[in-house]
Amino acid sequence: MGQVVGGLVRLARARASRYARAMADPINLNKARKARDKADAQARAARNRVSFGRTKAEKQVSKLEAERAKRGLEQKKRED
Repeated sequence: MGQVVGGLVRLARARASRYARAMADPINLNKARKARDKADAQARAARNRVSFGRTKAEKQVSKLEAERAKRGLEQKKRED
C-alpha cells in the first residue's frame, strides 16, 4: 500500500509541476480587447480599400476623361 501511495504522490507532483510550467503570464483584458478591436478595424479597412478604393487622383482622372469624351461627342454631333 505504501508503494501505491508514494507512486500516486510522485505522479501528482509530476503533473502539478508540468501544469505550473505551462501557465501563461497574466494579461490586461482591456488591452487585449482594444488590440483585438484594432485588428478587426484594420481588417475591415483593408476590405473596404479593395471594394471602394480609388484615390482622389484616380477619380479626378476618370472625371476629366469622361468630360473630354463628352465634349468630343458634342463636337461631332450633326446639326440637322
